[in-house]
Amino acid sequence: MNNEIKYKGNPLNGVSLKHLLTEVVDHYGFEILFAYLNINCFKTNPSIDSSIKFLKKTDWAREKVEVFYLYEFKNLPKASSEQFLLPPRDRVIPAHQVPGEPAKLSLEDAERLREKREKKSAERGRGAPREGKPYNREKRSSQSVSVGRDIDPWAKSRGKSEP
Repeated sequence: MNNEIKYKGNPLNGVSLKHLLTEVVDHYGFEILFAYLNINCFKTNPSIDSSIKFLKKTDWAREKVEVFYLYEFKNLPKASSEQFLLPPRDRVIPAHQVPGEPAKLSLEDAERLREKREKKSAERGRGAPREGKPYNREKRSSQSVSVGRDIDPWAKSRGKSEP
């Protein structure tokens, strides 16, 4: 019963990645997708097939596209905090929330959004761990120095012993 509700409440159920991407590209185009999502497969020689190939191999990029599909293209209300923790394909949308018209997006809006994200990132301090502990650059550099340059880091996986 729980799985039945989950599938009925998920707008991505039964939607293939190819169908999803085709819908979004037909409506917005690759340029807008790259501007909003910053995924290179939408910039360098973009095509549906090459993008699908990349997205199938790369979970973070596929989830980014699925979130874009749900909340920009289908214009669903943002996910609750508990649903936000789940991957997009596992999220359940309440029955009273129906998809709306695709959001009107422009390159200018994408640029403003990018600048806003960069500003937030700078305020938080890039590279700082999420727990709020300060990043210890000295510790990291001392670890890399102690390892040495002539030791093969992949020797163990190839069955070779280190010198």
